[in-house]
Amino acid sequence: MSRIIIVDDELNIIKTLTSILEDEGHTVISASNKKEFQDLLKIEEFDLALIDVWLSDCDGLELIAEVKKRNSDVSVIMISGHGSIDIAVKSTRMGAFDFLEKPLSMERVITAVNNALEQLRLKRENIKLKQISKMEDEMVGISDKILEIKTIIETAARTDARVLIIGKSGTGKELMAKAIYQRSKRAGKPFIKINCAAIPEDLIESELFGHEKGSFTGALARRIGKFEAADKGTLFLDEICNMSLSAQAKVLRVPQEQEFERVGGNDTIKVDVRVIAASNIDIKSAIEEGKFREDLYYRLNVIPIYAPSLAERHEDIEALINYFLNKFCDEHGIGRKSISDGGLELLKSCSWPGNVRELKNLAERLVVMVSPEVINKSDIKKHLESYDYDDLITENLSTLKKARELFEKEYIIAALKNNAKNISATAKQLGIERTNLHRKISNYHIDMDKI
Repeated sequence: MSRIIIVDDELNIIKTLTSILEDEGHTVISASNKKEFQDLLKIEEFDLALIDVWLSDCDGLELIAEVKKRNSDVSVIMISGHGSIDIAVKSTRMGAFDFLEKPLSMERVITAVNNALEQLRLKRENIKLKQISKMEDEMVGISDKILEIKTIIETAARTDARVLIIGKSGTGKELMAKAIYQRSKRAGKPFIKINCAAIPEDLIESELFGHEKGSFTGALARRIGKFEAADKGTLFLDEICNMSLSAQAKVLRVPQEQEFERVGGNDTIKVDVRVIAASNIDIKSAIEEGKFREDLYYRLNVIPIYAPSLAERHEDIEALINYFLNKFCDEHGIGRKSISDGGLELLKSCSWPGNVRELKNLAERLVVMVSPEVINKSDIKKHLESYDYDDLITENLSTLKKARELFEKEYIIAALKNNAKNISATAKQLGIERTNLHRKISNYHIDMDKI
């Protein structure tokens, strides 16, 4: 939990607050005067300070500035036995989160502490997300297809129009969705992603719309869904063709009417959400097969974007591999590396069934595994996925599906090896959810002990 410091010259207040906050799972330290507090400030790190306004040796308001100077993130709650509006306003202006009057209501204390810590958590999480966002991949390329996509993104970002992105796995559909979000007026508001393929069919509606307590077995409390969490922001529905037809029927209403009911609920929830959807399969074929609602397709397909495979944009390979090499050299603290002319020609001759994601994974592997500054053709051959595509064809595989499954199985095994069998890291590298990876490991009978 969190670390909290209490500054008060009344020992019984310190004891009472310490007992309550420790019961809540927090670590508590205390000081009874300005000097003790200043000494602790030099050696201790904490998330929240509860400070009495009137201390025996100073005005407690003076300590707010010292706390904020040391760490502006730390939340401060002021306590006073002689409360007044003027003091409350002054402390708030100086940066205090809340103001409590004595005698203290323990329920009020816990509520104020929880609210302050939640605000701090969100602030730190936002900073972290911004740092991660700076490290995320850019849309790299000089091909006509990529330049056209960039133009569409800039145009779409200026509006709230719904966007439908179609393209094979690994082509950067989520990257395009985030680019639209980051350039829109909703940037800074929530960006919520849901992978429809990773959610069991019987839970997808609850995941999207939330549920009320007792609405089904296991619904022990009310839960907020993704649409509600994305209010004022953007919801990215990835692999939307994997959504059940019943969920599709409910989703159909939301983008236009901006309202829905939680599972098991009667209250209408109103939201303001921009929807961006994506699919790695042909939606029109899914419509013909009765797997996707035609009316939902037309509702989502206001601004269509086609994400080309890497095979369709070979002219971007040089820019992409150099971008990824520099990115991973920086991330791993390794000196800059480059690709030889022969190596670049080899990369351009590959079919890249895993698209940009496969090239990205190869780039990281080369950065980590190849010592020389210049990566040549033989290095690349050694570290490319160990496939002999000619052998795949001559093995008389019955269907293209079987060949694809064999490729995917070997690709997952290689990724697991590369990440020392760490499921979370492997799922992140592959760009899929952990639950989806677990399911694939089970379906392909991958023996983790033999990796």
